[in-house]
Amino acid sequence: MNGASREALASARERLDALTDNTSVDAAKLAGELAAVTALLDREVSLRRVITDPAQSGEAKAELVGRLLATQVGGETLDLVSGMARSRWSQSRDLVDALEELANTADLTAAQQAGALDDVEDELFRFARIVVSNTELRSALTDRAATASAKSQLLRSLLGGKASAVTERLVTRLVTHPRGRSLEAGLESLSVLAAERRNRMVATVTSAVPLSDVQKQRLGAVLAKVYGRQMHLNLDVDPAVLGGISVRVGDEVIDGTIADRLAEASRRMAG
Repeated sequence: MNGASREALASARERLDALTDNTSVDAAKLAGELAAVTALLDREVSLRRVITDPAQSGEAKAELVGRLLATQVGGETLDLVSGMARSRWSQSRDLVDALEELANTADLTAAQQAGALDDVEDELFRFARIVVSNTELRSALTDRAATASAKSQLLRSLLGGKASAVTERLVTRLVTHPRGRSLEAGLESLSVLAAERRNRMVATVTSAVPLSDVQKQRLGAVLAKVYGRQMHLNLDVDPAVLGGISVRVGDEVIDGTIADRLAEASRRMAG
């Protein structure tokens, strides 16, 4: 997002944080209602264009939202969406992207309030690794011919009772409403959003053998010092790296594996 949309999203995030700081607000219910509004506006292109039309006054658009949603969602959700309707958006689709982010953030906040945010972060990472390694599962979850109900049922069989309810909801929404993203990109976005709930960055660490608790603590401290933020470590074991570790933070890769050094030596010899 850029320009007006970025400012509108920042304001919406602040309003959501203010709402969920109130312990009387059910963050999980708020997430479900925001997800329903996201699905509605993603489906009804003409409606979202009206709601984001810069030629219409903010109050007029907020009143339209009120008429449409007053009996469908709670007061907190209605106030939040009405405020977003008053804002200016560079593109109509930016509003839907923002609503989707807020729905996911509300669910992650519910996990945080329950002391389960770490579990959700780890579960999202593990599920992403399973998807990458299981082409048959990935095909089933991304099959355009399969119904949303069939995909939801498959996810229930995979995650039900094995992962937190928040993780199951987040993954189910992503799989049933991918909105043009790859499954891997969607899961990565959820992991980043989960880390941001605690103002942390995500580092994916690959090593030949599992790291000890002391090694994890030391690595986390070093990365936090380098990047100036707390770091959540997603740990992956891959014997192919032979030794050392590879760390990826966003688009930046710090590779200190023996495999990488051997590959570099081979390239130099070939050159």
